[in-house]
Amino acid sequence: MGSKYRLLPQLAATFDRLGGTTAVDAFSGSGVVSYLLKAQGFDVVSNDFLGFPTVIARATVANSHVHLTDDLVDAICGPAADDRDFIQSTFDGLYFTREDRAFLDAAWSHIDLLTGPERDLAISALVLSAARKQPRGVFTFTDATRYADGRRDLRMPLREHFRERVAAYNATVFDNGTRHTVVNGDVFDLPTGAPDIVYLDPPYAPPRDDNDYIKRYHFLEGLSVYWRGQTIMHETKTKKLAKRFTPFAYKRTIDDALLRTFEHFRDAGAIVLSYSSNAVPDAARIVELLASVKPEVETIEIGHTYSFGTHAAAARRSVNEYLFVGRDA
Repeated sequence: MGSKYRLLPQLAATFDRLGGTTAVDAFSGSGVVSYLLKAQGFDVVSNDFLGFPTVIARATVANSHVHLTDDLVDAICGPAADDRDFIQSTFDGLYFTREDRAFLDAAWSHIDLLTGPERDLAISALVLSAARKQPRGVFTFTDATRYADGRRDLRMPLREHFRERVAAYNATVFDNGTRHTVVNGDVFDLPTGAPDIVYLDPPYAPPRDDNDYIKRYHFLEGLSVYWRGQTIMHETKTKKLAKRFTPFAYKRTIDDALLRTFEHFRDAGAIVLSYSSNAVPDAARIVELLASVKPEVETIEIGHTYSFGTHAAAARRSVNEYLFVGRDA
C-alpha cells in the first residue's frame, strides 16, 4: 500500500537527471526506491521508522553478496527446531490456517539461529509471504472470507509462499561497488550532511482520519522480530500493536513535519518529495514549504492508480501523484 513500484521509471529519470553519487531514502517502506537508487549506482542510506522495512532494506540494499542456500531453506521449511507456539496461541483463529501459523513458529525456530544477511533474507521472505497470503495485504480485519476470491496467493500454504519469496529475494542480490547504510529510526535523527539526493515519501496525511501504518501492518511488524519488544493490544480483535505516533500521518501536524524535514535536509544537493493529490497539504502549499529551503522548485505531475489489494478485482483509485524537486538556484 503506497508502494512506488509503478512510479519507478519517472523516479529513475529524475534521479538520473539530478546526478550524483550519494542518496538518502528517508522513508524506505517497501524498499523499491532504495533498491532503484542502488541500481543507479548511488551509495544509499535507507531509513524507516518501522522495523520490517529496515529488514527488507538490509536484505536487498545493504546486502551485496549473500544468498539463502537451498539447505537453509529446506531447514526453515522442515520440522521445528524447538516447541515454541507463540504465533499459534496468540493468533489462534486469526489470519491464517492452523498449519500456516505452525509453520511461522517453526520457521522462526530456525531463523533465530541465523545472523547477518541470511537472517535478513529469511525474515524478509517470511514477511512478504504473510503479506501475500493475507487478503488485501493488510491486517485490519479478521474475516478473510470476505475477500476469498480463489486467487493463487490465498490458496498457497505459507511454506510454499516462503520458498518462492526466498527465490525472489535471492535474485535481487547484487553489488554496485559501493557500501550502503540501513537505519531504523526517526527521520529527524538522520545525519544531515550533504547527500546529492534526498528522497522523501512520508505517509500521506488524509483529509479525514489518519494514516496509521501500524494499524495496517502490525502483524508484519511483529513477525519481523517475533514480537520481541512489542506491545500487543490483546483486547483488540486483530491483536494489533500499540500505535506509534508520527506527525506525518495527521492533517493537523503534517505542515510542520514537512517543513522540519525540508529544513533538516537543506544542505542536500536536491530534495525530491513524492506526494498525492488525495492528501493534505495541497501542491501549492508544498511548493511554498519546499521553497523556504530550496529556491528552485519543480513540480512534476504523474497520473497514478493506487491499488488496494493484489488481485485483478482489487479496488483502485485514480489520483495525481506529484514529484516536487527542490534545488539551489
